Amino acid sequence: MAGVSVALVLVPQSMAYAELAGLPAHYGLYAAALPPIVAAFFASSPYLQTGPVALTSLLTLGALSPLAAPGTEMFVALAALLALVVGLARVIVGLVKEGRISYLMSRPVLQGFTIAAALLIVASQLPGALGVTTAVEGVVPRAWWALAHPESWEMASVVLAGLTGLLILGGRRIHPLVPGVLFATLIGIGYSVATGYTGPTVGEVPAGLPPLPRNIPWSQLPMLIIPGGVIALVGFAEAASISRTFAVMDRRPWDPDREFISQGVANLAAGLSSGFPVGGSFSRSSLNHLAGARSRWSGAITGTAVLLFLPVAGILAPLPRAVLSGIVIAAVLGLIRMKQMAGLWLLSKPQALAAWTTFALTLILAPRIDIAVLIGILLALGIHAWREMKVRCDSWIEDTTFHLAPRGVLWFGSAPQMQRSFMHELEEGHELDRIVLHLGGLGRIDLSGAMMLREFREEMAAGDIEVEVAGVPYHARRILRRTLDWEPAD
Repeated sequence: MAGVSVALVLVPQSMAYAELAGLPAHYGLYAAALPPIVAAFFASSPYLQTGPVALTSLLTLGALSPLAAPGTEMFVALAALLALVVGLARVIVGLVKEGRISYLMSRPVLQGFTIAAALLIVASQLPGALGVTTAVEGVVPRAWWALAHPESWEMASVVLAGLTGLLILGGRRIHPLVPGVLFATLIGIGYSVATGYTGPTVGEVPAGLPPLPRNIPWSQLPMLIIPGGVIALVGFAEAASISRTFAVMDRRPWDPDREFISQGVANLAAGLSSGFPVGGSFSRSSLNHLAGARSRWSGAITGTAVLLFLPVAGILAPLPRAVLSGIVIAAVLGLIRMKQMAGLWLLSKPQALAAWTTFALTLILAPRIDIAVLIGILLALGIHAWREMKVRCDSWIEDTTFHLAPRGVLWFGSAPQMQRSFMHELEEGHELDRIVLHLGGLGRIDLSGAMMLREFREEMAAGDIEVEVAGVPYHARRILRRTLDWEPAD
């Protein structure tokens, strides 16, 4: 029952996300059929539902737009190739058991990117929701043009999109199990058939099983490696969050490495069935949980239900595209949390800078939002490295013994500064014959840091000053034994 309940939502939602990704709507059904089935064999979370998702769809559009026009045969083939790249990347990460790489993207950067991406998704759907056709290029310019020309709005599309959003968001308020997406789809089809709706519709939906991809442009593979890696990392963040959330709720462990593999094989299946990159859906996973799912096989049942629906998918042909736009907008509105973004400044100004920079770059660089993600990651890592380079050193004198207590992380980036701090503390000209280095306040000591300590000891020895180390952290004992010939006291 849980698997079928999710499938009823997934069918129209997957078509909406396919259009967001720049593909004909029926390709969303291909990406919703086999991927959930194969993911079920490897998933560690019993609730995670795999298939087309909004963020990954937008990333797909951004990665492929510079290479081919959306909706063309080349674009479709590139989407399948991109899914294969994403799948292979995730499988490799899972097999080498480096699932922790999913934490490489800091929370503030992810938050800034997600909010900006949600705004772009809403902007991309506004022309469809308003029934406007425009020749203006670019996601934001097209949305701005549509809003600025209300005389071009098609009222039937506006009403259908608004009703769709009302059914989805209102249904959630009544109860999470209310299938607002399904109701909106049925109403949209009924209205289209009954009134002879002349606005944009889904159109012909080929019947039959997902086809194998044709004419895959392998020559474009180098151009997809970086975007594929970004999608593999960013797209997994949602799946990881879902799995962690339900694992805490049920007090059951989850394995990020297995989840990487499950999401990887799902994308390989999507690529081999003419689909596009997929990921874990929070809304569908929550529905799966609330509907009574107890094992990962509910995902396989969801995929099987979609697969069985494909031969009769032609009944969706009259569905107005405005309904699909409304589905996408309603799905991402909850991601626009500007209040949380503003609150980052009070928590950490450097991290807030990383978040707001990523947010701005995502909007500015659209549709190449994968570049914004990379810059955000590099900026966050740079801020972290800068903070780790900041060290301080406390000091005091007892008779002719000088005590130094460094604080921070002693690594190759901070070693020179820490050495300068030692020498600065010693500039007072006190009569000394012994220095004690209290290392308990150091969070980590790498090889460069240990060699700096050895050089400092040798420099002091040249001046007949003995250097002793004390409070050596457990994690640094091995490296200090080798570099300083240090042995712990009995």
